[in-house]
Amino acid sequence: MKLSSLLLCSGIFICVLSPLTNCEEKRKPEDKLLVVTVATKETDGFKRFMRSAKHFNYTVKVLGRGEKWRGGDYMSAPGGGQKVRLLKAALEEMKDEDKIILFIDSYDVVFASGPKELLKKFQQAGHKVVFSSESLIWPDRHLEDKHPHVREGNRFLGSGGFLGYLPNIKEMVADWTGKDSDSDQLFFTKIYIDPAQRKSINITLDGKCRLFQNLHGALDEVVLKFEEGRVRARNLLYDTLPVIIHGNGPTKLQINYLGNYIPNTWTFETGCTVCHEELRPLTDLKESEYPLVVIGIFIQQPTPFVTVFFERLLKLQYPKNRLKLFIYNQEAHHERQVSSFLQDHGSLYQDVKFIGPEEEMDGVQSRNLGFDMCRKDKDCDYFFSVDIEVVLKNENTLKILIEQNLPVVAPMITRSGRLWSNFWGALSAEGYYARAEDYVDIVQGRRVGVWNVPYVSNVYLVKGSLLRSELTEYELFNSHILDADMAYCHNIRSKGIFMYVTNVHTFGRILSTENYQTNHLHNDLWQIFENPVDWQDRYIHENYTRIMKDKLIETPCPDVYWFPVFSEVACNHLVEEMEHFGKWSGGGNTDTRIQGGYENVPTIDIHMNQVKYEKEWHKFLLEYIAPITEKMYPGYYTKAQFDLAFVVRYKPDEQPSLRPHHDASTFTINIALNQVGLDYQGGGCRFLRYDCSIQAPRKGWALMHPGRLTHYHEGLPTTAGVRYIAVSFVDP
Repeated sequence: MKLSSLLLCSGIFICVLSPLTNCEEKRKPEDKLLVVTVATKETDGFKRFMRSAKHFNYTVKVLGRGEKWRGGDYMSAPGGGQKVRLLKAALEEMKDEDKIILFIDSYDVVFASGPKELLKKFQQAGHKVVFSSESLIWPDRHLEDKHPHVREGNRFLGSGGFLGYLPNIKEMVADWTGKDSDSDQLFFTKIYIDPAQRKSINITLDGKCRLFQNLHGALDEVVLKFEEGRVRARNLLYDTLPVIIHGNGPTKLQINYLGNYIPNTWTFETGCTVCHEELRPLTDLKESEYPLVVIGIFIQQPTPFVTVFFERLLKLQYPKNRLKLFIYNQEAHHERQVSSFLQDHGSLYQDVKFIGPEEEMDGVQSRNLGFDMCRKDKDCDYFFSVDIEVVLKNENTLKILIEQNLPVVAPMITRSGRLWSNFWGALSAEGYYARAEDYVDIVQGRRVGVWNVPYVSNVYLVKGSLLRSELTEYELFNSHILDADMAYCHNIRSKGIFMYVTNVHTFGRILSTENYQTNHLHNDLWQIFENPVDWQDRYIHENYTRIMKDKLIETPCPDVYWFPVFSEVACNHLVEEMEHFGKWSGGGNTDTRIQGGYENVPTIDIHMNQVKYEKEWHKFLLEYIAPITEKMYPGYYTKAQFDLAFVVRYKPDEQPSLRPHHDASTFTINIALNQVGLDYQGGGCRFLRYDCSIQAPRKGWALMHPGRLTHYHEGLPTTAGVRYIAVSFVDP
């Protein structure tokens, strides 16, 4: 077989048989390609475009830098003529007739592949100029019948991207004499639908989206295609892999979503590839050189664990002399916690502005005012907005967000045990929440990165320079139809500003404020159902989770187990709650609170059901006592039922002790609520059968022992002070 036949059959090295010039023409050298775009401002979208161009080594020429944009808002109305004017002027200075020009929008465009593939597909198109295509006609629907009919593919021209030889494009724009505000789309459409001009310039459309993918009218056709180390967009309708993805018209959110992945922003192999780019490191700065941050704290409804919020604020790892506080409190219920914090710690901060309930300012006004406090302060580098229901467990949150060096960035926080978070991955047509395809993976941490999203709330950082440039309008949070946070995000999106959420670190969670009652002294005690994680953090002993691992359970007497369960705060709150309620029993045998009305071995006490705490107490027993019971009494399983659970008060001049008795229980829990030696003298418990006493009960520690038959016991005398214990007769 001849060499030529072999080469033809194999389909490779065909250029060997052709003249060198033809071979070069077929290959279309990449240095002949020039990307031309118009960008009067370096928006976030433009930076994304340039990042993707740099990734594939495209050569880009940017027109219009520093010019005022006069091309109109052509997302919703015709415009864009300024682009044609700038292109025409730039082309007049170019002389290389072999030059191939890619004229493309930039604010809403990303490259999905490189020049080699682009030029190959351009060559295969067989025309001198190839325009992107659309399934929808814009802006003049009356021209529909004049478009050439096609058997398959999109029929209408899209002016947001075209590729062609320099002479042909020069010919195409030569007759432009329009205004900057005229429609570029209409100008190019009229050229295309004119058969003579279409033939003369040699124009075609990329009807099957091999080169260009316009998203408007095609959202259901486009999906992400994950390849090894890179991500493409795939057109399902035509089974093509477009080189250029354009979020034209009202598809800005969709291009933002795709841009979170394409071309390699996030892949399964590498994870996030841009999370550590363009950072603003703080590590080498002196404290006096740290950016100045205004922290806006907003209290708009009764909220649990407000005291804990301020404790965490104090622990935030950031120089306090580089922080100013703006505190808005709409709730009289929380005045005590706020004033206590400001009185004790307000002087640590550079400045504090406080707005209380008496000023009758609504939440929208307060947020506008907080932003304006930073906007008007030329030294304010950032505004850090934090709602009171946010639980920031990560003490480095503020540093991490500043180092990301983004215009608006939120730390991802979630509601414990639920898919709720402080960001939305997508919006519905009406502008409300919609579930993005990757939302669950991001919330659950299966995809980790910094994500461009359409909505953030509750906690986020905004650059002060942004407030003084792009976001100068005072009423950013105002709307007649949208909530304040939605209005704010809408205003940011309309400016082309990107909002990000990061889940690279674990930051914390958000509290549920549903069903929060304010009719108790320590209302947080009742949060074991609504906010169980925060309840545990606040009220369960710090060593409780180590009980089994570190063998912390002691056995002071036979079958009596002693272990830590309550924090000091829990003990204090329970005692204070009972004293605040104040309706202690008289200590007599007659007791109308119990079935039968007679107590054989009475104490001075208050029952949990008197303070409406029986359901919460049962939950506590199930979650924190039952697991210990089942470990220490093998084979016994409890549902932690009880008829009697109460707080007992022992005083030398009231009821100092309790005579020997059995408990009406299968097992009893006895938790010391204050400290021997500090709060009282004496006290303790003696088991008569074993002549064994626990005389120095530890605050927050529980004694667990059988109630009937074997563990006949007595309460030893309290000789001074006041002793409190929480007792539960479990499984009576």
